Amino acid sequence: MAAENKPRSSNDNKKRKQRYLPHNKSVKKGSYPLHPGVQGFFLTCDGGRERQASQEAINVIDTFFEELVDEDGVNKKSAVKSIKPANKIIKFSDTDSSDNDDDDGNDSKSEQQEEEIANNDNQASETEDSLAKKPRLETDEPKAEELVHDSTEKKSIDVAPCENLTKEKPIESAPKCENLVSNKTEEKSIDQLIEAEIKEMGDRSKRRFVSLDTGCNGCVFVQMLKKDVGPGPAEIVQYMMTSLASSRKHMSRFILRVLPVEVTCYASEEEISKAIKPLISKYFPVEATAVKFAVLYGARANTGIDRMKIITAVAKSVPEPHKVDLSNPDKTIIVEICKTLCCIGVVEKYKELSKYNLRQLTSPKP
Repeated sequence: MAAENKPRSSNDNKKRKQRYLPHNKSVKKGSYPLHPGVQGFFLTCDGGRERQASQEAINVIDTFFEELVDEDGVNKKSAVKSIKPANKIIKFSDTDSSDNDDDDGNDSKSEQQEEEIANNDNQASETEDSLAKKPRLETDEPKAEELVHDSTEKKSIDVAPCENLTKEKPIESAPKCENLVSNKTEEKSIDQLIEAEIKEMGDRSKRRFVSLDTGCNGCVFVQMLKKDVGPGPAEIVQYMMTSLASSRKHMSRFILRVLPVEVTCYASEEEISKAIKPLISKYFPVEATAVKFAVLYGARANTGIDRMKIITAVAKSVPEPHKVDLSNPDKTIIVEICKTLCCIGVVEKYKELSKYNLRQLTSPKP
């Protein structure tokens, strides 16, 4: 009884499992949180699969980005080739007379040349006959000294090329071999190239796509670094959906829906109306023909914002020629709210492409 009523010592309370950090290894940190002023892709996935979905999304988006860039490059090259004029001889109906005239002129020129050649031959034959008839004088005979001098000159002329032959340039094979050896030593091994590529992938500034933490269950955000040249998120997603709709090729295991995001701001009516202005001027210009549009609203982990206020604020920002059509819109304005942040984008053929759901889009048709 005395043992049972004994108070527990402080040592017993301290006996807990102690956690130690791994030796010489950096502690893994989570991804950076989503913040205003970024562009990229808003994705949905199954709950608890956010990490796998973010890795898969980066790979899938990168493959479609490279395909789109390669296709644009091929189209530009073909356009340049079509612009270049073909070097072909063009014959007109009026050129027959001009050709005949040119032929006549060429014939007359050839006849004149033949006559000149014949006259020159006659003059040459006459000069030879006159020289043959003339008596040979003593002064015409060459002297012995001149003959000796001529023979020495001939010998010197004949010997000169032999001397030049002996003074040939040295063979340049040795320095070339040395250059080849030095180039081989300068070339990097495969392991070094792989290490350099891994370093580039680890460098955050050189990456093209980076995953950000949304803080919501079943939501993933992939940031696309802003660059002046190249396609944007809307073009990449549109190309992805059209190609998958035609091929029906299943490329994702964890991703459900992919939506482009071109504007991110704080989730308030004033901030949204300010941030959406450049996007509206890009997709809904005043001078263009009337376009039917709709507003798609979604909110996660945020119940303090009125849904209808946000929808009316977005719809009022679109100029008058364009009209709202919820049944069959040409373009759809996406408004996705995660906690205190709002992601905005514009898509086309939203209902026709299975609401941009990869599983439904790639599933076999019934």
